[in-house]
Amino acid sequence: MLVLITYDVNVQTAEGQRRLRKVAKLCKKYGQRVQCSVFECDIDPAQLCLLKQQLCGIINEQKDSLRFYNLGKNYQNRIEHYGVKESYDPEGVLLV
Repeated sequence: MLVLITYDVNVQTAEGQRRLRKVAKLCKKYGQRVQCSVFECDIDPAQLCLLKQQLCGIINEQKDSLRFYNLGKNYQNRIEHYGVKESYDPEGVLLV
């Protein structure tokens, strides 16, 4: 299933900047960055549960924000893209 993860981490302190880097690094393990603080992750429910737990352990709930949008398995018709960054196929071949 495709899950869109968005976050807003308060970076006014060095600790906030560390939290931001940790959140981004963890999200990169599970998906593709599509905007600065937005990731598309093609993951199963168990991975999503683990990822939520890990991310919630990183953020400061008094200062930061984290959102998960479950687009499901039939997400292709739910996404429209306009502008410079080309879209990618999360189920396609990944070249490293």
